[in-house]
Amino acid sequence: MIPLSLARIAEITRGRMDGASPETVVSGPVVIDSRKAEPGTLFVAFRGEHADGHDFAAQAVEAGAAAVLAERPVGVPAIIVDDVLAALSALARAVVERLPDTTVIGVTGSAGKTSTKDLMAWLTGRLGPAVAPPGSFNNEIGHPLTVLRADESTRYLVLEMGARGIGHIAHLARVAPPDIGVVLNVGSAHIGEFGSREVVAKAKGELVEALSPEGVAVLNADDPLVRAMAARTSARITLFGRVPEADVRATAESLDDAGRPRFTLVTPEGSADVALRLYGAHTVSNALAAAAVAHELGMPVADIAEALSEATPASRWRMEVTERSDGVTVINDAYNANPESVRSALDTLVHMARDRRAFAVLGEMAELGAATVSEHERIGTHAARGGLAGLIAVGETAASVLEGAGQVGSWTGEGVRVEDADAAVAVLGERLRPGDVVLVKGSRVAGLEKVAQAVLEMSEGGHEA
Repeated sequence: MIPLSLARIAEITRGRMDGASPETVVSGPVVIDSRKAEPGTLFVAFRGEHADGHDFAAQAVEAGAAAVLAERPVGVPAIIVDDVLAALSALARAVVERLPDTTVIGVTGSAGKTSTKDLMAWLTGRLGPAVAPPGSFNNEIGHPLTVLRADESTRYLVLEMGARGIGHIAHLARVAPPDIGVVLNVGSAHIGEFGSREVVAKAKGELVEALSPEGVAVLNADDPLVRAMAARTSARITLFGRVPEADVRATAESLDDAGRPRFTLVTPEGSADVALRLYGAHTVSNALAAAAVAHELGMPVADIAEALSEATPASRWRMEVTERSDGVTVINDAYNANPESVRSALDTLVHMARDRRAFAVLGEMAELGAATVSEHERIGTHAARGGLAGLIAVGETAASVLEGAGQVGSWTGEGVRVEDADAAVAVLGERLRPGDVVLVKGSRVAGLEKVAQAVLEMSEGGHEA
């Protein structure tokens, strides 16, 4: 973070100092977890569902925090504001305004945001100092916290932007006005909250609406709802995808035996071959989006292809592939789930298994609203058509997956309904044989990452494939 005095922070946040010295400088990171406080940090006291940060203010200061940003006096040096979240956003905006040489890149979409953000951070890091959020820090709290990690040396600020409703992305874009806005896709994720894909598109398109005429909108040419966003911005348009008219596109696509994509990256300045170390055909689109941004920043196509070919998964529980000592392969994609991502993961499972037995442990796909039952049934049908040996549905909502699988008359696999992650582990323990392949996939509420870890621990150990 840019060093700022408490007096300046109080001015930016419209707060008042309580027991704090105006000359004290915040030089370290801004944190919301008192356990991460260190000398020079600013501790932001949020009131959560299970804990109130104000109760940990003294602990943060004892650890070295310069002061606390709070909504009430906390008995230690603090800046008191009416709304901590609004104050945090204002502080982040003020820092961005002090970084005229930093290119701000925003990425949104229904699926693939985090993986694409990780690729963009990897590529921009080759060009200069880059800051990107850890994991999925993409909401109204994680977004400004990421921005506040930037300083005068930062050349690229890569920001993942999520939305739970109309106006959310517009707010994030006001906190850190983007120079480049990337929209990946419009899918079914959160459709229960938005109501339709068209409303999802309206929300995602707020990113390109925030761009200035000097900005660049990087749009997925393969998604009609994303491509139509070109009419909603005055920025220059760059298209990525598989269609011939895409400025940055993939040709000659294939998957190796492990399910890792190979393709030729084509740009206006030439082409180069890419061999991804990521898993699944769906990662090609993510790689193209990242490549389009790197191309806009002036990176030669050969360098883009080389960097993409060296990139490895940077965020946990997203297509993590690990092989046990007995040859059982575990695909841990348990971070989240929506219909599009589950189908892609199942396709990868089937490709990787080939002549081996394939099992899928599927949890709930949340926030689908009225489409919940039908979407889970469709996933079950898709899984059964892939010839899985076993399909384990975790939780009441996921039970519809088995209903869909049962509609495929040619399917000879076994369907099992269990209540929770522990029961899923028990089922797998009774059925897995050396050489099998297991996919674990579900929304965060299911906690299925525990299943993947437990399956790995059934053997003496595993190694990344």
